[in-house]
Amino acid sequence: MLRLINTFFYTGLLRPAPGTWGSLAALAVGWGIERYLGFIPLVIATIAVTALGFYTVGEELRDRPGEDPSEIVIDEVAGQWLALLFPAAGFWMRDMPMVWPGAVAAFVLFRLFDITKPWLVGRADRRGDAAGVMLDDLWAGLFAGLVTLVLAGLYHGVML
Repeated sequence: MLRLINTFFYTGLLRPAPGTWGSLAALAVGWGIERYLGFIPLVIATIAVTALGFYTVGEELRDRPGEDPSEIVIDEVAGQWLALLFPAAGFWMRDMPMVWPGAVAAFVLFRLFDITKPWLVGRADRRGDAAGVMLDDLWAGLFAGLVTLVLAGLYHGVML
């Protein structure tokens, strides 16, 4: 069961770049949650997958400290959904479903921050424990979400 969760239904076993495949699967599922169930269920799902990720990654890495196996992508799901919350919230406040440019921007920016690992993302990644595995993607998701908001504000001519 841990393997199913940590690989996000075996998406993490796809090659090359399992993290990107995991993020792409998370984007599709997260967008579907927001589109068909709404913003609040996406918030709840993000909190749930984050908590589940901390637990399951910790369990899987208990005997392998210092590792960050590429097939574990539940952290990508948590980070990607966190990034999606920002454009989704903007549309939710306008009582509209999220449109694809916001979701794609969140995906691209999340991958950018997750791969380049600036500032707190890299610091969390260097922890070498299960919390570091989760936190680097959560920081990447937070940064991606904030930059998505800034870009949306600039695009729509609104200063944040």
